[in-house]
Amino acid sequence: MNIALIGYGKMGREIASLAEQRGHFITAKIDEHNTDQIHNLVDADVAIEFSQPEVAFENIKSCLRQSIPIVSGTTGWLARKPELEDYVQSVNGTFFYASNFSLGVQLFFRLNNYLSKMMDNHKDYNVQITEIHHTEKKDAPSGTAISLAESILSNLSRKDVWKQTPTGNASELGITSLREPQVPGTHTVTYQSEIDELEIKHTAHSRKGFALGALLVAEWIKGKQGILSMDDFLRPE
Repeated sequence: MNIALIGYGKMGREIASLAEQRGHFITAKIDEHNTDQIHNLVDADVAIEFSQPEVAFENIKSCLRQSIPIVSGTTGWLARKPELEDYVQSVNGTFFYASNFSLGVQLFFRLNNYLSKMMDNHKDYNVQITEIHHTEKKDAPSGTAISLAESILSNLSRKDVWKQTPTGNASELGITSLREPQVPGTHTVTYQSEIDELEIKHTAHSRKGFALGALLVAEWIKGKQGILSMDDFLRPE
């Protein structure tokens, strides 16, 4: 399979290494030094996009314009995701987005969803999310934290909206974002009452899990069409 990498930072290099081990070919490595090449990806069977929030929308749209299926994991641009999904439909394209491609995180998402449903009946517990990333991560809160928050909001009737800076309002779900040098990505969901505290946490020790997940999706996406997600990928066929 011929793969175009849109974004060739640490994640892009990890994906390239794994792809070559699995017998694939990297036909393009797009970064800030050769951005014009994104408009000429004729040899690519699929594109994997881990770029920057400010350019992700146009990067993805360029691939769709060339009828190249694209797998994206860039966060921080999702306010424009509905607009992009309309474009996918208009060109009959193939677009796969996930805020996190790690299998462990996907299990964490499902645990978070199940727990929030259970906690809806236990109103003495307040919930908050804390996410910690390295200082090079530009967006905050992380896409993973937002996904966790949206799942909780869909199940917990006492919470109406998430806020990056908690105000103490009982109807708000607070997300605390910390940026520290040389730390593993960590997401924690905490339910706390006057009596006790319940916590679930995921810690990523390397990028390999994220890179492998994105690559497995790129292998799976061949021949598929439309707007796809991890739910589609993980659904038994």
